[in-house]
Amino acid sequence: MAKSFKTFLKHTAKDYYNQSVNPPVVRASTIIFKSMNELRKTQSKGKKNPIGGHFDYGRQGTSTTYILQQMLREMEECHHVFLTPTGFGSVFLSIFSIVRPGDEILVADPVYYPTRLLTEDFLKSFNIKTIFYDPYNLNTLKNKITKKTKLIYVESPGSNSFDFQDLSKIVSIAKKYKLFTVIDNTWATPYFLKPIKLGFDMSIVSATKYYSGHSDVMGGSLAVNKRVFKYVEKANKITGLRLGPDDAYLIIRGLRTLDVRLDKHQENAKKVANFLSKNKKVKLLYPFKKGSYNYKMWKKYYSGATGLMGLRIKAKSKKSVTKFVNSLKLFGYGYSWGGFESLALQQEFRELGNRKFLRLPKDEHLVRLHIGLEDPKDLIQDLKRSLKFIK
Repeated sequence: MAKSFKTFLKHTAKDYYNQSVNPPVVRASTIIFKSMNELRKTQSKGKKNPIGGHFDYGRQGTSTTYILQQMLREMEECHHVFLTPTGFGSVFLSIFSIVRPGDEILVADPVYYPTRLLTEDFLKSFNIKTIFYDPYNLNTLKNKITKKTKLIYVESPGSNSFDFQDLSKIVSIAKKYKLFTVIDNTWATPYFLKPIKLGFDMSIVSATKYYSGHSDVMGGSLAVNKRVFKYVEKANKITGLRLGPDDAYLIIRGLRTLDVRLDKHQENAKKVANFLSKNKKVKLLYPFKKGSYNYKMWKKYYSGATGLMGLRIKAKSKKSVTKFVNSLKLFGYGYSWGGFESLALQQEFRELGNRKFLRLPKDEHLVRLHIGLEDPKDLIQDLKRSLKFIK
């Protein structure tokens, strides 16, 4: 890697053949060889092409996807990075690579709703048992380990409720019982946390979010260490989960400004958080200063915070919370996040996904905010005006 993360993002992935700043988009299904001998030699020996890969068919990727892989591999400081068409594709690949019928997996209770559907419901039909643990009480994880347990799936911070977990302790437990570990690191990205260096076997990032940064592309990355590489490589070949070169190009473009954008998201989010923390109706779920929600556990592992935060709003009237959200003028209403724009989402039962360990009082409601790159003064004024509707 270059002298610093910031410099690396600007100076990597150049096209030295055409002398262009950015690599070209190379689209390919069929790869042409000079002879059958050359084709077979490439297949048997993994002969490298000029940019480092060994492609004999488009499903293996092109120079564009290869460049993105190498860029992310250095960012993650890992053995290898696999690319998928969506962030959830990387979630599926990580689990599919390890778990087999008759196995058990331990999953953090506050995971992303589709991840919960996959683990709790879909895998059940394949005789795979999912057990959820309390992120605030890791004894609920340790005490549930059996001879059938194969994988611990972590999401930190947790979707919607923003639970920061004791990551080193989880890794320690996993190593003691010889279990595989995977973490969804989409919130922080390797800019603020490098899970493989911390001891995790696999690290997921939804490239749809901060990697892209412009809400115009979908993709996922799965960083792995040497220990788990052979399992993921085999599963990757079978599933055919591949990122296209056009999407890879857009993600490379977005990565150039990842540091600039995340620094600004954090700066804006802290200003908004400071304002919201003074409102008695709101319990802020964001580690913006000492004494704030989960600050100590966040500070223990993360070098920064991004733009996504949660609000636990105390209100007797749910409709008034809905009115608060609907009254926001500078926040869009929709799923995903990580783009330049601010978003607001009132959490319903569907988004919370039937949590086992989260019990909200009837007069408390969850709202998720993504703080974008707008002027934070404007965002604060928008929130100030709308918060008056909460009863």
